[in-house]
Amino acid sequence: MATVEKMPMLQEGYEKLTADLKRLKIERPQIVDAIEEARAHGDLSENAEYHAAKERQGQVEATIADIEDKLSRAQIIDPRDLSGDKIVFGATVTLMDEDDKPVRYQIVGQTEADAKSGRISYNSPLGRALIGRSVDDEVEVSVPAGDRYYLVSKIEFI
Repeated sequence: MATVEKMPMLQEGYEKLTADLKRLKIERPQIVDAIEEARAHGDLSENAEYHAAKERQGQVEATIADIEDKLSRAQIIDPRDLSGDKIVFGATVTLMDEDDKPVRYQIVGQTEADAKSGRISYNSPLGRALIGRSVDDEVEVSVPAGDRYYLVSKIEFI
């Protein structure tokens, strides 16, 4: 029997997925109405509105199924409940890059990742390299732009 892999995420990531699911479920009847209206226009083989509405319906149903799957496997983690001297999911990490400039990232779930806002997935190359590291550890990460080196300078659980 296959085991269901838990999907770690922060509370705000869970809430965002829930809001997206609610929005999509509200959109469902509107798509059905658009399909019915397009069907009333006659010949379905040359009816662009009908095909667009059916395609959108397929996209929405697939997205709803995906979000429901993620929510059913969600393991909500509050970083404030964590502690320790090792980097784990939810930790906020300050790194010194090769130019001794500080960069700060929070290790989050796949659906919450946004590198521009300092949130990286635990599955990303940098996220995988950081998990389990401690302050003063050196980290080497291979990225498409080449190898990058960092020094862990601070670990926070905020």
